[in-house]
Amino acid sequence: MNKLDMSVQYIKGVGPKKAKLLKKLNIETIRDLIYYFPRNYEDRRNFIKLINCKNDEKANLKVQISGPPIVHRPRKGLTITKIPIKDDTALGYLVWFNQNYVKNSFSIGEVIKVNGKVKRVGRNIEINNPYYEKDDGKNNILGRIIPIFPLTEKITNIEMIKLVSKALKEYLYLEEEVLPKELLDMFSFPSISEALINIHFPKDRQSYLLSKKRLVFEEFLILQLGLFILKNHYNNDEEGIKFSKSEQILDFIKSLPFTLTNAQKRVIAEITSDMESSKCMNRLVQGDVGSGKTIVAVLAMMKAYFSGYQSVMMAPTEILARQHYNSISELLDDYDIKCELLIGSISSKQKTDLLEKIKSGEIDIVVGTHALIQNTVEFNKLGLAITDEQHRFGVRQRAMLSSKGQSPDVLVMTATPIPRTLALILYGDLDISVIDELPPGRKHVKTYAVSSDMKNKVYEFVKKQIREGRQAYIVCPLVEESEKLDIQSAVQLYEELQNDHFKDFRVGLLHGKMKPADKDRIMLDFNNCEIDLLVSTTVIEVGVNVPNANIMVIENAERFGLAQLHQLRGRVGRGEFQSYCVLVNNSRSKIAKERMEIMEKSSDGFIISEKDLEIRGPGEFFGIRQHGIPDLKIANIFTDIDILKTAQNFAKDIINDDPILEFEEHIKIKKKIIRLFEGKMNEISFN
Repeated sequence: MNKLDMSVQYIKGVGPKKAKLLKKLNIETIRDLIYYFPRNYEDRRNFIKLINCKNDEKANLKVQISGPPIVHRPRKGLTITKIPIKDDTALGYLVWFNQNYVKNSFSIGEVIKVNGKVKRVGRNIEINNPYYEKDDGKNNILGRIIPIFPLTEKITNIEMIKLVSKALKEYLYLEEEVLPKELLDMFSFPSISEALINIHFPKDRQSYLLSKKRLVFEEFLILQLGLFILKNHYNNDEEGIKFSKSEQILDFIKSLPFTLTNAQKRVIAEITSDMESSKCMNRLVQGDVGSGKTIVAVLAMMKAYFSGYQSVMMAPTEILARQHYNSISELLDDYDIKCELLIGSISSKQKTDLLEKIKSGEIDIVVGTHALIQNTVEFNKLGLAITDEQHRFGVRQRAMLSSKGQSPDVLVMTATPIPRTLALILYGDLDISVIDELPPGRKHVKTYAVSSDMKNKVYEFVKKQIREGRQAYIVCPLVEESEKLDIQSAVQLYEELQNDHFKDFRVGLLHGKMKPADKDRIMLDFNNCEIDLLVSTTVIEVGVNVPNANIMVIENAERFGLAQLHQLRGRVGRGEFQSYCVLVNNSRSKIAKERMEIMEKSSDGFIISEKDLEIRGPGEFFGIRQHGIPDLKIANIFTDIDILKTAQNFAKDIINDDPILEFEEHIKIKKKIIRLFEGKMNEISFN
């Protein structure tokens, strides 16, 4: 075992208690500590004179102890210790509260370096609770640029600096250089050891920038190579299914009551080309809310059917699975194509019967949830595997679905508009198609951001819409009341609205903790206009389609990501009526206001997702961690986009030359990929 992978508690001064605190920062090993990067820096190289100290600002000083300590006890429980200091410009005091022991730490005439906040009291200059160290020629904290780390309770920045310093001093020599020499030379990158020292304790701006660029490049390169390897594993060159051309599909398209958009036609052509080739299709179809992805999926399933194959479509929720099943069944009503629904809430007898029919080939299309990837599900001749709302699934689940057939074509769909560069990271194992055009006649949803004191006016507007025959959603971020967060829960709001504001209307409640049968019943009632107002959590975020619902109110809108707000807004504006989205913003922060303005001004999901990525960063963008992708420790997909593109190009070149990373110069990269993807490469033998 590499010592870098040992528990951080083996570093002198850590121990089990501090190790527990460090775990809150995701620091569990010595390697984690070395790669725990600062969030900012403070330049403490330059010292100023006492006379130049400004009130309420931090100062970096070199001073002499000019007299004995002075201790005041103004009241019980409070001790003030003052140490007189001077330089060649003025006199002053170092001041500590309830730290009486410091009076024995200094000798008159001794020169020390201090850093702390200045308080000017009349003519007196006081430095309160300063950090200090001996002026002995060693630049421990003062006299250099120091890192400012993200912290947790009971761990100070000084402690983090000391721990990182120890780790670098005692263990850095064990960290291997993974970048080939030609790359280091090409970009004049420092070695990994030099880069890690300079990212924590930079000598100057230039060495910091070059070290950061090197670490960002390496992080992107490793990530992209890992994804390419997964892509090659799940989409290898083994013979796929060569589906036949189908005249019936052209007749079907002509019979549709609407005209396909140019974007839909383009994506259908890309899918057709994939399916008619002998290579396995592995394609992501990305389209904004309401762009018409379902019809694209139906055409692919028809192609599979007319070639003698079964299709399967997996959705993340029973609500969405049932909705897909209803839409597909309706579209294929005039064809002898048998479509069935497989979800967890059906009876055992229904399930047994259904599994037999799937196995015998009696069923042509199966729509369902995670129930589809259970071992009991066997297909007769699976040719096409589709997953919807791909951001809810990972590579492994997609692979489990496609493993139900012999090299079936794979199509994944998402209504989450993702910037293309981020899509290349998240879906590096897929070819990407984008439906970037909405069908004609789709009404713009008028969006308004309001503060919580406007709520009564909002409710009156909702009532007016309901009286005119429409329906409404009110969405909350939580299911039950939280003591820690002042956020109105769905359950609490439902009771309040039902008993007060909307007591004359039919109010329903929908949330993820309900039994599947109850959720389906509520959605069916809402669909059938038996519920006027549906109070819900984000369970309605994807796929729910009720054309008569034309108003969406989102409580605590500041708690949602922009992309998620856009998804929720997409639940209205699906019918002939003018639709509205009201964002109730309880935050007064500048960022919250900026985010609400973006939602008011833009209805383009791709623009919104770019802004979401810019404001929140990739770590939070639609729960990236769900994808099984390693955390980015220093790289930022938005600000480091040029480095990302360069790293992607190099990753492609490396994989083209050495698909399983067996060349000597790539062996160490391979080891790092396996370690960073933690078990996600276990089933991949690299050969």
